[in-house]
Amino acid sequence: MVLPKLPTVRAKRDVGTALSEINITPFVDVMLVLLVIFIVTAPMMQSGIGVDLPTAETDTAPAEEGLQVTLKSDQSIYVGESIININLLERQLQNAFYGKTKKVVYLRADKNLPFGFVMDVLDIVKKTGIEIVGLMTKPEEKKAGRK
Repeated sequence: MVLPKLPTVRAKRDVGTALSEINITPFVDVMLVLLVIFIVTAPMMQSGIGVDLPTAETDTAPAEEGLQVTLKSDQSIYVGESIININLLERQLQNAFYGKTKKVVYLRADKNLPFGFVMDVLDIVKKTGIEIVGLMTKPEEKKAGRK
């Protein structure tokens, strides 16, 4: 009986090298491009709800921690980042402040909203026993001739 001739070690190496080596340079290039894109675009992604706040001369940055209630120009209401119906606002605020001694709400209302709607929301906030309500504004731009 004649045994079949086995390939030599050199023949195995020649066949295996072409299939086993993967060029990862294009993969690394693509990953670096994606990393640069994410680094550049990340600061542009603005978190929060876009509201055109009224301007004021004084700065109204929150001095302490509290819950933000945002009123958009289409009369939609956001508690934190989630949208809520005005009929459920009182219950949502009660749940948010359940068991807390310090109750602070910051109201961010669009400047184009009707005053009556803002007062309706403010009335609901006061009914829930909120002690402090802050009205958020954006700082007024200083003019060159004005001090």
